[in-house]
Amino acid sequence: MARSEIRFDYLRRGDSGVPQVVPRVDGAPLTDLIDRFEIGAGMRPAGNVYGGLASWVFRSAPVEDYFHGLPADATGPRTALLACSCGDVGCWPLLARVTTTDEVVIWDDFQQPHRRARDYTAFGPFQFDRDRYDVAVRELSAAIDADKT
Repeated sequence: MARSEIRFDYLRRGDSGVPQVVPRVDGAPLTDLIDRFEIGAGMRPAGNVYGGLASWVFRSAPVEDYFHGLPADATGPRTALLACSCGDVGCWPLLARVTTTDEVVIWDDFQQPHRRARDYTAFGPFQFDRDRYDVAVRELSAAIDADKT
């Protein structure tokens, strides 16, 4: 499996100014990737239904733990990688299993918990080099910490 590049954008939500995190896979926002997939698969609703994770999501667990798949909230064995376009993780999240080894981090087994019948097996999996992934997560953590001051 080819390894993808990962980066995390940390930006302010347009109208509310709430800081949010949007993963980028191979340069494309995960919001765009999932929109294309869901629209192409004929899923409804689809397109512009996902948004970044509000920075307050990381109050319950450090960013490093969260993006390494350690339990951070009530999503069970999966991690919310995107929230609803309104910013609420509980409203319309995109969940994935995050598997971490010494060599790689894998995002797979995607799920929309409010539409369990949806089939995401053709979306991903995304495999990242562990060292590069860790650098991206540390950079995100530093950006969030800098924004707190």
